[in-house]
Amino acid sequence: MLAVNDVHKAFGATRALNGVTLEVAAGQVLALLGENGAGKSTLMNVVAGGLRPDAGDVHINNHKVHFRSAAEARSGGVALIHQELLLCPALTVQENLLLGIETSTAGFLNAQDNHQRAVHLLNQFSHLALRPNQRVSDLPVAARQIVEIARALAANASVLLMDEPTSSLGTEDAKHLHTLIRELSGQGRAIVYISHFLEEVRRVATHYCVLRDGRSVGQGELQSADDAHLVAQMVGRDVTQLFPTRAAVRGLVAVQAKGIATDNGLHEATLEAHAGEILGIAGLMGSGRTELMRALYGLDVIVHGQVTDGAGHGLTHASVGEHMAAGFGFVSEDRKGEGLALNLSIVDNITLSSLRRLTRRGFLSLRRQRDETTANMRHFGVKARSPEQPVGHLSGGNQQKVALARLAQQGATVWLLDEPTRGVDIGSKVQIYEAMANAAINGAAVIMTSSYLPELLGVCDRIGVMCKGRLVQVRDTKDFTAAQILNAALGADASERASS
Repeated sequence: MLAVNDVHKAFGATRALNGVTLEVAAGQVLALLGENGAGKSTLMNVVAGGLRPDAGDVHINNHKVHFRSAAEARSGGVALIHQELLLCPALTVQENLLLGIETSTAGFLNAQDNHQRAVHLLNQFSHLALRPNQRVSDLPVAARQIVEIARALAANASVLLMDEPTSSLGTEDAKHLHTLIRELSGQGRAIVYISHFLEEVRRVATHYCVLRDGRSVGQGELQSADDAHLVAQMVGRDVTQLFPTRAAVRGLVAVQAKGIATDNGLHEATLEAHAGEILGIAGLMGSGRTELMRALYGLDVIVHGQVTDGAGHGLTHASVGEHMAAGFGFVSEDRKGEGLALNLSIVDNITLSSLRRLTRRGFLSLRRQRDETTANMRHFGVKARSPEQPVGHLSGGNQQKVALARLAQQGATVWLLDEPTRGVDIGSKVQIYEAMANAAINGAAVIMTSSYLPELLGVCDRIGVMCKGRLVQVRDTKDFTAAQILNAALGADASERASS
C-alpha cells in the first residue's frame, strides 16, 4: 500500500534524507526507528505531502503520487498524525475532527450528520468522555492527542502515519491506542509507527525499518530482530548497557519536603533527597508528579507544609531565584514551551542561569561564555554546527542535552528533572542517563519523574509513587517491582504509606 523508493531531501547543505527505501503492505504495522535527526519526521512529511522530495518516488496502492499538500494527501488516502499537535484550539472537537471534510447540503452544513459522525469517531475513545462541543483549548494534552488521531480516522485513510502518537498519553490511553491500531491494521490499513520505546513498538508492530543519518540501514520482520541489534543499527555502534551502573553513595540530605501541598493538584508530599542519589517519582498522568517538581522549585505556591535545603534553610515561600541561589536547577517536561529559549543560541541557553559568574565589571566575557559552552557541549555530547546555532534547530535529544548542560553550567546541586527523556531517541537517552549518574557521583541530588517504569527501575536508587496528588510510597528501588509501582499509582495500595 505504501512504497518509498530511494527518496532524497536536502535543506541547504543538510541532507535530511539520503536514499530511503521502504515498503508497507496492507495490514502491516511498520515501526520506523532511528535517533532524533535520523530523518523519520522528514520522511513522514514527504509521504504526507508536506514536503516535496528532491529525488525518488512515493507509491500509494501501486500508483506513483506527487502530493502537493497535506489536504491532497488526505484525499489520496494518506493521513499523518504529528507529534506536535496541529489542532485549532479555538474550535470545538467536532470542528477539528471534520475540518475540510464536513457534509453539506446546498451550501449549508448538515449539523445533525456532522454531529453523528463526530460522535461515532469519539466513541472509539469513549473512556475519555470527549464531547463534540468541547473547545479544544479546554482539553488536556492527552485528550488533544486523541482528537488528532480521531481526525486522521475521519478522513478514512488507508495509510496512517503516526509520529510518536503516545508521547502525551498515559499508560491506559496508550494501551487503548495500541488496541485501536491492531483493529485498524486488521481492517487492511497500512500503518507507519514512530516511537522511541522498543517495548511499545513490539506490542503493535509487525515489521521495522531503521533510519540513520537519512539512510535506511536495516529492515525486516520485528520478531526476528532483538533489541541490541535494533539499537546498534540506530546509533551505528554497539550499546552494551542502556542504564549506567554506579555504586550509590548516599550523602547528606540536600532537600527535604514535609507534607507540602499546592492549589493546583498537589495534596500531600513528604520526601528527602540525598546528595549522591537519584530519586525517581512515578505516577499516572495527572497524579501530581509535575506539580511536585514545580513546588520544589518555587514555581507553584506552597499552601501547606514546608521545604528546606540541605543547610536547613527554609524555601517554602522562596522565589525561583532564591531556589537557584540555593543550588536548585529545573528541567521542565515542556521542553519547547518552558525548558528552552528556542530562538536563542546554544551559548545563550546553556549560560542563561550563570551570566553573573561570567561577568566582570558589568561586561560579559564572550570568550569565556563560548569556551565554557563548548566544554559543556563536548561533555554532554551535543551535536550542532556551532555554539551559535539556535537551539530550535536542534533535534529533540540534543535540545534536552542543552537543558541538562545548563544545570551543570549553573553548578546546580539539586537536579529536578521532569520527564527528562520524553521524545528523546535511544542514543540520547543513554547519554542523558550517564549525565544523571555523573551528577550523582559528583554529589548532586537528582530527582526525576518518568512515566516509563523500566527507566525508573534502571536508573534510580529510590522510587516514590504519586497517586491522586499524594506521594504514597517511597522505597529503595530493589524493593519495588513494576507491578507494585503500578498498583500504588492506581491506588491499590493507598493504605500503605511510607516516607523516606
